[in-house]
Amino acid sequence: MNNDALRLARNILFRSFVVGLALTAVMMVLTISFWVPWTALATRLFHTDTATLTPMVLKFFVDIRFFLVFVLLTPALAIHWTLKKEWDGKN
Repeated sequence: MNNDALRLARNILFRSFVVGLALTAVMMVLTISFWVPWTALATRLFHTDTATLTPMVLKFFVDIRFFLVFVLLTPALAIHWTLKKEWDGKN
């Protein structure tokens, strides 16, 4: 794989991380803002209670965080540092 392909992969991973972070922030704000009406709707539609729904929502946000950090950010940083090391070695 040449450096241009690595740069492209790095840029895609970084930008995917930033977009995912922004969407997660929007979802978090909406969830907190509309918790009471959405909880009532979810408990009625899925025949559950708040004690079951709350851990599910928390797990959802934890899963998003792990995906963003370990699937998108970690490889992007590894590629970035590899390219930087190669660039510093050439100069």
